[in-house]
Amino acid sequence: MSPASPFDVDGATWQPVSAKLIPVRQIAAAIFLGIPFLASAVTAYFTHPTVWVAPAVLGVLLLWVLWLVPRQVRAIGYAELDDELLIRKGVLFRSLVVVPYGRMQYVDVDAGPIARSMGIAQVQLHTASAQSDASIPGLPEAEATRLRDQLSARGEAKLAGL
Repeated sequence: MSPASPFDVDGATWQPVSAKLIPVRQIAAAIFLGIPFLASAVTAYFTHPTVWVAPAVLGVLLLWVLWLVPRQVRAIGYAELDDELLIRKGVLFRSLVVVPYGRMQYVDVDAGPIARSMGIAQVQLHTASAQSDASIPGLPEAEATRLRDQLSARGEAKLAGL
């Protein structure tokens, strides 16, 4: 019998994030890479032909990121267990974050302007550890509110039991 994957958790029912996160991340990538692409293309047009290497590299990188984002978003999920919250991310480089409810200090909900226009938000968990990367992006606003309230209540209940 083969050993179980460290990313398999018994009893976990994984919840996906909203598909609306895909265009939000693609728009951000298009802004971040598109502006330098356009600037380098204009510069290359008015200068030497070898300068076209920069817009070509940026264009290929932009296309690759636009292709990769949907796969990354589909790989994000979370599961609420009795004593902890599980968050998984990653396609090639996978990660599983386990946050015990009793270790949570506070829970944030935030959203940038593009995410707000799409009706999604991010839930960020804060623990005593500065290294915890416990965030769930791309939740519908109602689910983000529910999860914030649920996690806060569970965190207070588990902390009170210590």
